[in-house]
Order: sequence, then C-alpha cells, then structure tokens
Amino acid sequence: MDVIVLGGGLMGSASAYFLARRGLRVTLVERNRVGSGATVASFGNIRRSGRYLPQLPLARRSLTLWGKAHELLDRDVEFRPTGHLRLIFSEKGLAEMRDFATAARPWGLDLEELTPKELHVRFPGLGPSAIAASFSPEDGSGNPRLIAPAFADAARRIGAEIVEDVEVRAVRKSAYGFEVETSKGIHAAPSLLNAAGAWGGRIAALFGETVPIAARGPQMGVTEPLPHRIVPVVGVWGHDHGGGYLRQVERGNIVFGGGAERTEVSLDTGHAKANPVRLPGQLRAILPILPALANVSVIRTWSGCEGYVGDGLPIMGPSATTPGLFHAFGFCGHGFQLGPGVGDVMAELIATGGSQTPIDDFRIGRF
Repeated sequence: MDVIVLGGGLMGSASAYFLARRGLRVTLVERNRVGSGATVASFGNIRRSGRYLPQLPLARRSLTLWGKAHELLDRDVEFRPTGHLRLIFSEKGLAEMRDFATAARPWGLDLEELTPKELHVRFPGLGPSAIAASFSPEDGSGNPRLIAPAFADAARRIGAEIVEDVEVRAVRKSAYGFEVETSKGIHAAPSLLNAAGAWGGRIAALFGETVPIAARGPQMGVTEPLPHRIVPVVGVWGHDHGGGYLRQVERGNIVFGGGAERTEVSLDTGHAKANPVRLPGQLRAILPILPALANVSVIRTWSGCEGYVGDGLPIMGPSATTPGLFHAFGFCGHGFQLGPGVGDVMAELIATGGSQTPIDDFRIGRF
C-alpha cells in the first residue's frame, strides 16, 4: 500500500480516486459510511463568489472537474451549472459585492452586476426588494448525497480499497511509515492523508500539530415540491437577512440554509441536530429572497458535523512536523465546491511533491 486516506467524505473519496488514477495503491478508511458526514449535510452549493481570493485557482480547478464528473465517475452526480445569483439588499452589501468583483477579476472570476430591473426580468419572483444582484453563470449546484459515494465507487473500480464501518483505534508513525489500527485490522503505508473533517485536528495533534478547530452543525431544510421555476442557486451579499440561501431541485423542492446560528457538536459522538426553535427565524430570513415560501410546508430539517478553523481557512498540504503526512480538513462549511479540486491537488502533491495550484495559504504551519 502506498497511501492511507483517513476519512471518507468528499475530500477523502476524491483524493482516493485521483491517487488511484495516478497509479498509487490506496486504502480509504471511514468509520461510518462514505459521504455520511459533513458532505451529506451540505447545501450542495458550487460557488466562487465571495471566496477568499487566493482560493480561486483551487475553485477554478475544482469547477472544471465538476464539469467532467459524469464522464470521470460514470455517474450523474447532478452537477448543474445553473449559475449563482447573490442578491443585495443594502448599500453595505452593494459595496461588498463591487469590492469583491474588482478584486476577483485578476483571479479569473467575472461577476455580472444586475440592476433591479434586470434582476426581476431575468429572475422573476426573487428578491423583490433587492437593490442589485451579482450573477456568476458558470457556477451552480451538485447533489451532496451522490458525490462522495460516486468518487469512492470509481476509486474502487480502479484498484483502491474502501474500508467502511470500522472503529479507528490508533493512528501512529511506524518504521515503515504509518499505521492505522481499526476494528477490522491494521493498515500500513508510507504516506497518510488526514481528511478526517472536523476530527482532522485530533489526528494532526497526534503528530504535534495544533489547529484551532471547532465542530459546528449548520441548519438545513427542504420544502414540499413546488412548480420548478427557480433555476440558479440564490444567496445574498453582506449577510443581509441573516445570510440565507436556497436552491430548487429538479423535483421541485426548495433546499434552504443560513439565517440561523450553527449548533455546537460533540466530536465524541459526531451527532449534529437541527434546532426546531430556530426554524421560524430561519424562514423569516429567506422570505425576502423568495416571498412565495410564506405558505409552503417544510418537510425535513437536518444538520451535520463540520470543522471550522479559527481563521476561516482550511488546512491543506504537507505536515510541518512529519514527512509523509498530509492534511486536507477544516473547510469551514465552504468545501463542497472545492472537493474534486482538493482531491486532485492532494493526489498531485502526494505523487509528485508539488502542485500547480497554489495552496500555501492553507498550510498547517501557519499556526
């Protein structure tokens, strides 16, 4: 075995796939089922607007791979480049959008600014009180329930070993490289990729690397099916109305999030629960985006365990203390769009010692 990937979310499963494509022998170890953690709790947003600017090359690389996902994985993961619309309700939001659009242009992202009239002609029913909006036509959404299992299955087909439903009892350095002791046996390899999500800080600490990371759960919900009329993913600038966001899936349901504080999650259990007390406030936060939701039934709410790093940026790259150890965790609730690109970059880094995509800002040594 050449590489052990610890964690079977989108980052881990994509990494396993791209490592196997490069001819490396890979074992992915997941304590539950692939894609059952933060990935499946995701909203499914594939957006670049509003990102940390040096993250845009990684986001562009990932967007290219999203566009190839059906071909690469031989499965429809419901990537739809429907565009990403962000509404503006305040002068603060307008200034934020314009500053970002100017700064992002040299990084290859061009945002289209829409006037209220243009917004309402192109996207009727959305944000009737909005004073402007931005539109990124290449972005869109994907299905969080499909993407990680699709990567894992594709990795398995080209030789990767996928180990699920195991208790991870120990992770240690050995004379050979690394050992991961599980309830179903010991796995050993010269390289270890820590893609353990919110638990990634605990793995890093075993090797003397401390990361300020907290486990939090977003509050997500979905409505009854409605006539399919909303094409783009929709959010807001300036955190107006609590920063709500929504999208309509092809079956007609409206998936929504934002507008509510994230809940604390214990890493001992990893169980994240939506708080029903916060649902009315959350719904009030998204009504300015889509007033037609006023009389719609919510049929399900959910949450998931996500890792939030103190400075809002992920941990990605080689260990600062231990040769052969690599990290890709703590994506602060913004990792879904990045997932395929993260897997490709980590595979390139592990296989070749470097990456064409800059990731130095995400190094663990910054702490």
